[in-house]
Order: sequence, then structure tokens, then C-alpha cells
Amino acid sequence: MPQTTLGWREWVTLPALGINGIKAKIDTGARSSSLHAFDIQAIEVDGEQWVEFKVNPQQHETTELVACRAPIKDYRQVTDSGGHRSMRYVIETSICIGGEQFLAEMTLADRSQMLFRMLLGRTAMKNRYIVDPSRSYCASQKPAKSPSQIVPS
Repeated sequence: MPQTTLGWREWVTLPALGINGIKAKIDTGARSSSLHAFDIQAIEVDGEQWVEFKVNPQQHETTELVACRAPIKDYRQVTDSGGHRSMRYVIETSICIGGEQFLAEMTLADRSQMLFRMLLGRTAMKNRYIVDPSRSYCASQKPAKSPSQIVPS
């Protein structure tokens, strides 16, 4: 099966989280994928551990909020590109790029000071994609907003 080519940045949809469009950096240097999240709280739902959090899906925009909830898959130590270690919640969620949908693990982290609200790491891309670092948006276009998923700030 031929692999889809991605550029160094792509528009991604996270349908299970109600995020209709988030610009992701396609990062072959990162093992795991990461999503910008804040107001992160672990909760119990029917005897299972879940996490509630909020996302600002658009870069440089803090007024648009999406409230999310997902089962906790893990809580693990992650080392960032600067060598700093932190404990992060890990969720597994559906990711859609260019019409292809798949499940992948994603850590939740404060990425408010980063250029991209999401990183797609190599574990999620393995055996699915080839990355052309000289191109952008090879497999995706900016999706239309889905107002029903947006929580007023």
C-alpha cells in the first residue's frame, strides 16, 4: 500500500475530541505526539480514570476554546526537545489527516509558548506516512469551523 506524503505542517482533525481543525507540526524528531491542553483534571467516570481539559486549537488565538474529555491511557514521564522531563497524561484518540483516520497516543501538555498546538510524532506516523520537509499541507486543507464544538470563553 503506498504511503501518503505529508509536509512539515498539516491540518489535522481530532473528531473524538470535537476538534475540527488544528495545525500540527509533523515532527519526525519527536517520538510521541503532543496536544496543547490546559485546565487538565483527572476525573472518574463509571469507575474508570478520565481526563478533562481545554484546547485552544488555533495558533495565536485564545478566545476559541474546545472542552475535551478522554479516557486516560497512561501517565508517563516525557522528555521534551530541551531535555526537560515532566509527567504527562496520555490519551488515545482518533486522528484524521487528508481523509485517513487512525488511532494514536497523544500526550497532553501546555504548548501555549510553542508555534504549533499539536505535534504529530513518528510513532503515530510509522508505516503510514512519508514526510517531505520542503512542503506544507500536502495531504490537508484548512477545515471549516464547527461552531457546535466551540465553548464560549
